[in-house]
Amino acid sequence: MLRFLVGLSCCLLAINALPQEVVLRHALDGRSLDALATLVVRFNDEQKGKSRVVLQGLSGVEDPLKLPHMAILDSDDSKAFFASQPRFKPLAQIMAEAGEKLDSARFLPQIADAVDDPSGRLQALPIGLALPVLFYNKDAFRKAGLDPEAPPKTWLAVQKAAGELYDAGFTCPLTSSRFNWIHLENVASQHGEPILVRSSGGKAHLNSMVHVKHIALLSSWNKSLYFHYFGPGNEADARFTSGECAMLTGESSLYAELGRAKRFDFGVAGLPYYDDVYGATPYNVLPDGAALWVLAGHGKAEYRVVARFASFMLRTENQRDWVRATGYLPMTPTAIEALKSAGVAPAAVLDAAQRRLSAPRVLAARPKNGPWRDRMHEILDEEIVFVWKNTKPAKEALDTAMLRSNVDLPAMEKGAKASR
Repeated sequence: MLRFLVGLSCCLLAINALPQEVVLRHALDGRSLDALATLVVRFNDEQKGKSRVVLQGLSGVEDPLKLPHMAILDSDDSKAFFASQPRFKPLAQIMAEAGEKLDSARFLPQIADAVDDPSGRLQALPIGLALPVLFYNKDAFRKAGLDPEAPPKTWLAVQKAAGELYDAGFTCPLTSSRFNWIHLENVASQHGEPILVRSSGGKAHLNSMVHVKHIALLSSWNKSLYFHYFGPGNEADARFTSGECAMLTGESSLYAELGRAKRFDFGVAGLPYYDDVYGATPYNVLPDGAALWVLAGHGKAEYRVVARFASFMLRTENQRDWVRATGYLPMTPTAIEALKSAGVAPAAVLDAAQRRLSAPRVLAARPKNGPWRDRMHEILDEEIVFVWKNTKPAKEALDTAMLRSNVDLPAMEKGAKASR
């Protein structure tokens, strides 16, 4: 009996000596994965064997229903990451319970706005955000007789450039990634049209005049082969980076990959706008993208490790290294200053980003991350395809998407309240 008790106590001591592991699921590759792995090793070393973060690549997941503790993803990607729509636990709650500081005022306002809830509490750590921009192939512009130093600033100028490129033999003048975010949420923001009307009880507003005008214009370009749609996510990035498409509306973070690849001379410009819409503010674009989300259903000890890791990622020097490798947006003003000091990007570019990201939040500018926004994007994906197939005009597709979204919203809000 004594030997048994001694053996049992040794086993318990060995179990207690094991580090507390938390799993971080991701779909990163290349330099971004290298940067994340480097930071994780640095964090684990600091824990001195008491806890550690384990990386789990999405391609190596055998059972997606076995949920990790954390995931770096755009919330639209939840089903691809987990084969379900799991519950996330607000980061602000995780940090508070673990005694770690998380002051939303520390973040650049527009960065915080991308991941907070209506009360201003951060739902996730915004480590993978970008701004919508226009990339263009300067070599293609030269071949088409266009000025490579004068990118189109308006959508009608984009049409003119697309026509010149098509006539010069480019079969894909323009494409786009992240369609809903760029061509609905950001076009709305630039032209003062909220996507979510809170005064109406929180209803989607997807068929404004500028929305209908814009989707109808893209539809005409699709018919004339000026515009090609490859999917709702980042499918179009590869079409631009390979040189197949001459212009791309996409995420600013692609700049880092293009700069390293050096396949062709490229330029980056602001997202085009309509100069005939009264009060248009072309610089009023909304950052969005991947964030570090925490999955519900784990224990307090595991969440304490998660909280420490979030604090680690917020350190200025770690933000600097992460942004340098990935091209994502810095989260805090101190990180921007660190990037300037390190010469990571031209000071003028960082100053422009800081001005935009420091702008005050506008409550009605965007729907908040969550099941309803995910569902609205799914519906828009389905309805917009009818436009490209020429089976629905722009207004009918947007009308239907708005109706479907507003039918689903009350039921989803009721379900969310019941699960709290």
